[in-house]
Amino acid sequence: MARTPSTMLELGTPAPDFCLPEPATGNTVCLGDFADKPALLVAFICNHCPYVIHIRDAFAQMAREYADRGLQVVAINSNDAENYPDDSPEKMAEAVREHGYVFPYLYDESQEVAKAYRAACTPDFFLFGPDRTLYYRGQFDDARPRNEEPVTGHDLRQAIEALLAGQPAPAEQKPSLGCNIKWKPGNEPDYYG
Repeated sequence: MARTPSTMLELGTPAPDFCLPEPATGNTVCLGDFADKPALLVAFICNHCPYVIHIRDAFAQMAREYADRGLQVVAINSNDAENYPDDSPEKMAEAVREHGYVFPYLYDESQEVAKAYRAACTPDFFLFGPDRTLYYRGQFDDARPRNEEPVTGHDLRQAIEALLAGQPAPAEQKPSLGCNIKWKPGNEPDYYG
């Protein structure tokens, strides 16, 4: 099921809670750990998806740029690591070091957090405001593997800038597009059309 779009969770939805392990540090990280900043970006990513690989360095750079401006970032991998060993916790820890992630990269082994967010693809982005209600969900930008669009993060950056400036959410929000989350056999959610 390649080229899966976001489900486009309803704007204003409260951020679903989570407490997940961070393979790179051995810590457990929870939604409540991000309570002190005006913006929180929850990104569903993985290690092996070509769509994630295509934007990975630009995404890591964006997180570094906005770290001092009030944006907190957390990435979550919900893929079935048994059938996709490149997405194992050990490989996640390697990815943090290799790509300079300055944000927690958490492992959702049960896949329940992905279901709570109605995450469908990698990458899938959810930007929450200071009240932790959904402000933006959608694509990083128009760049995809094998197209000619530059990787800029334009759409997500525009949303972050508007949120930090106290402006209304962007009226146009395009679904993200990527590989479907690799669900464990029999664990597929009902929200795929």
